[in-house]
Amino acid sequence: MVFRFRSVVHAKQLIQRPFSSTRDVPKGYLAVYVGEESKMKRFVIPVSYLNQPSLQELLRQAEEEFGFEHPMGALTIPCREDVFTDLISRLNA
Repeated sequence: MVFRFRSVVHAKQLIQRPFSSTRDVPKGYLAVYVGEESKMKRFVIPVSYLNQPSLQELLRQAEEEFGFEHPMGALTIPCREDVFTDLISRLNA
């Protein structure tokens, strides 16, 4: 139980960096918006995660919901923040 908590904390520190614009995203990372329409949260994830089947499924859902017109001007993933954070923490493990 403690291990899982630590991995979630590490995942949040990794993906919730205080970047202010797309120019602030480091090389090898991608900014995505996650959450409900009224309160989207910006995450920065490694590009290598895009090859993971679980993240590809979320990207397919985003394509179905938004097509190529993302309301935030960047890739928007339609899932709850806690689900996304849990997914990223599993990918980090």
